[in-house]
Amino acid sequence: MNLFAGLEEIVKENEPLAPHTWYRLGGPARYYVEPRNKAELLEVAKRCSEHEQEIFVLGRGSNVLVRDEGIDGVVVRLNDKHFGGIEIHETTVRVESGVDMSHLVGVCARSGLRGLECMIGIPGSVGGQIKQNAGGKFGDIGSVVSNVFLMDQSGYEFNREREEIFFGYRDTNIMAKFILGAEFVLTPDDPDRIGRSIKEVWMFKKATQPLNTRNAGCVFKNPPNVSCGSLIERAGLMGKSVGGAEVSDRHANFIVANNGATSAEVLELIDLVRTTVKEKFEVEMETEIQIWP
Repeated sequence: MNLFAGLEEIVKENEPLAPHTWYRLGGPARYYVEPRNKAELLEVAKRCSEHEQEIFVLGRGSNVLVRDEGIDGVVVRLNDKHFGGIEIHETTVRVESGVDMSHLVGVCARSGLRGLECMIGIPGSVGGQIKQNAGGKFGDIGSVVSNVFLMDQSGYEFNREREEIFFGYRDTNIMAKFILGAEFVLTPDDPDRIGRSIKEVWMFKKATQPLNTRNAGCVFKNPPNVSCGSLIERAGLMGKSVGGAEVSDRHANFIVANNGATSAEVLELIDLVRTTVKEKFEVEMETEIQIWP
């Protein structure tokens, strides 16, 4: 029996995942699905549950490294074409999960709403960024979230208000398989002033991060009271490479995939960096990027 009989318009078999990620690395997905609405998402989820197929939810692929072997399961992508709605009611912004964060920052700024400037330059979809409480030096997304709309793999829809959600450092307690959308409560301000704030954040990131390379952002989560970038730099690992994978010479917590790189080389370099830092400083570093599977 065909697992997705009747859903052929939204399902691809053995779909290469590299083009769907910022690293541009990794093997294919056994099934790759782009639902066009919640009803199709529900049907996909139900069939996967019935046939014990693992689901991997993909946004814009900015924080994901897919292994060279690919995914022997189902990759579901909630894209901005079908899950890209934005509604603004005074200071409340309701957004679907597929919306690109940079686009949302611009929309809010032009609408005179402050609060998301810290997210400029952090690629990804709203859903993915909420799941990990994405952020950086200037703040994180959880600080302005008021509501998150969710669906579990059985198709049950529910929401969690801000008080029910733990927004930690690159972490949340959201366990539901799908984030459908969220509400943000922002602050009225002059659009030009917001625009200047966005420019300042962008210029800082442009000067300190390897933005024009194939990477997935910071590889490791910062331990308490120290940055992984400084540890990696002090360990003498800036510019260190394994095959086509290289520790950035601009920001040591970024691993860049040069031409010809493989996921296996990135993973080997990650292990080398983690082991070296552990040996030199007795600090255990945890990966921030998602490694599939």
